Amino acid sequence: MTDSNPSFLGRISLAVGTFFSILGDGEFAANVMRLRKGASAGATAPAPTPAPAPAPQPAPTLKEATADAALQLLGLLQRDARFIDFVEEDIKNYSDADIGAAARLVHDGCRTTLREHFTIRPVRDEAEGARVTLAEGFDASAIRLTGNVVGKAPFSGSISHRGWRVDEVRLPKLADSHNAKVIAPAEVEL
Repeated sequence: MTDSNPSFLGRISLAVGTFFSILGDGEFAANVMRLRKGASAGATAPAPTPAPAPAPQPAPTLKEATADAALQLLGLLQRDARFIDFVEEDIKNYSDADIGAAARLVHDGCRTTLREHFTIRPVRDEAEGARVTLAEGFDASAIRLTGNVVGKAPFSGSISHRGWRVDEVRLPKLADSHNAKVIAPAEVEL
């Protein structure tokens, strides 16, 4: 018996060993397939073309917010609700009744200002406490997940806050000479 012509029992042993080698070694299995197709055992198949890597997402462009609109809003809240006066006041020596009365006035003025200059709507229309399911690709800038956040969408949970978004802004136009940093001018009584 020679290596090129194994006996029947030798072939059974070779078949069983080859069977397990094919199952356990992908490269060996590929060589066996090439042999069966007539190629030599040492020949290698052309390397598979790797899939193109996904294009990297460009970094978000950060834009610098101008302070003028924020300062203008503070000025409007001060003008209509005395918001800055209320927040800057040291209220520890006032009674709860006095603070409540002042807060009611500030609240009414702030609400009037917001409604005059903004159209504000809830992000979600469902009532707080309602069960919702968020599909893959939900807008993460409009919905913040809280609690035990594990895995990936779809997510099911309860709305704990409907959120707010601004649909329209109606701030007055400012003259170039307007100093938006002065949100409430000092008053001098003569």
